[in-house]
Amino acid sequence: MKLKAFIITILTLFVWSKSSYAQKDLDSDELFKMARDMAFEKKDYPKAIELCQQALVKSPNYEDIRVFLGRIYIWNDKVDDARKELNQVLKLNPKNKEAISSFIDLEYWNDNSLEALEYCNKGLGFYPNDEELSIKKGKVLNDLKRFDEALKLVNQVIERYPQNTDARTLAARIRDNASQSFLTLSYDYFYFDKNYNSSLHESPWHLASLAYSRGTKYGTVIGRITYANRFGDNGYQAEIDAYPRISKTFYSYVNLGYSADSPVFPKFRNGFSLYANLPKSFEGEVGYRYLKFTDATWIYTTSVGKYIGNYWFNLRAFFVPGESDFSQSYTLTTRYYFGGSFDFLSIGIGTGISPDESRNVLLDGQKKLNSVKANFTYSRVIKERNILSFNASWFNEQQSGKPNGNQLDAGFSFRRQF
Repeated sequence: MKLKAFIITILTLFVWSKSSYAQKDLDSDELFKMARDMAFEKKDYPKAIELCQQALVKSPNYEDIRVFLGRIYIWNDKVDDARKELNQVLKLNPKNKEAISSFIDLEYWNDNSLEALEYCNKGLGFYPNDEELSIKKGKVLNDLKRFDEALKLVNQVIERYPQNTDARTLAARIRDNASQSFLTLSYDYFYFDKNYNSSLHESPWHLASLAYSRGTKYGTVIGRITYANRFGDNGYQAEIDAYPRISKTFYSYVNLGYSADSPVFPKFRNGFSLYANLPKSFEGEVGYRYLKFTDATWIYTTSVGKYIGNYWFNLRAFFVPGESDFSQSYTLTTRYYFGGSFDFLSIGIGTGISPDESRNVLLDGQKKLNSVKANFTYSRVIKERNILSFNASWFNEQQSGKPNGNQLDAGFSFRRQF
């Protein structure tokens, strides 16, 4: 056994020495390639660091290798080593964009956003309107809660580079974080054809709401009062929506609502969702909605969204468990941005009734009925602080013992930023 262990040790030393000797014969470019393979393919960062150091012995002024070494140190939380390597690059070449960009990430990820902003300004001084550096500066300004500057900068990026999905994702995040106040007035008109029961088709529905939203350091809070005339009766509903921030990756949605005017509105409503900002401009969501009509209705939801160029796609599903049935609702929404964050055209198609729709009262006692739907929204910013939007929807719904009923909805909203 001792002889076997001795032979294995000798062979291991021989292989290691041959490998080390072979590495000494490689030039700096070959060692750099090996280091990248070790870092990206095998996630062997210690070996990647060793190969970078060997390459720099051969070519001490090889900036790309030294920047990459600094990057590996950043990934491994070796902040001082990263600063040492990146500073050496900038000492030789103050305009090295990759070193500046790496320094921004280093300081931003280590909660030194003021230092990161200095490197952003330095980089944009050398490379004005650079797409990557501008987006990074927008993230830094957002972290510093300088939301107006951040949103203005990111909207400029969107105007220059309309295909940049990272910029659109960041703009939406900044809007959610911004300490801005909005007053929103909206109105919707609903028409039901004769196939619906008499309480619906005899007179159209009217729905109007007034909402005030305010950004805080914890997230956006919205208060809303909604008036409705439906089922031949009038009613009011009070709601509070909130979007608390949890981290740079996660935020949430919370809803509470009450009305004393059932069945015009559900007596109580409540909702919660957890959102995650995922890599490659994806966003995921899981949550629930609760509506208290005559009986309680629990709805569970999940969605996934994705920016692709000027487009945003979102697929949402609602599931309503019941004692004898299991209702489902699916909606696919496509939004095309032709300007800033509030300048867009939106088209949606789907099936079922959603608890987030203004017609959610139809969920009460009609869970088994099938429906298809389509909607259209046009939104436009007018003179910077005014947002005007128009919407139209069509629903075709199964009726018990009757032909399918058609419902049409047309409305508008006006939002004023303060």
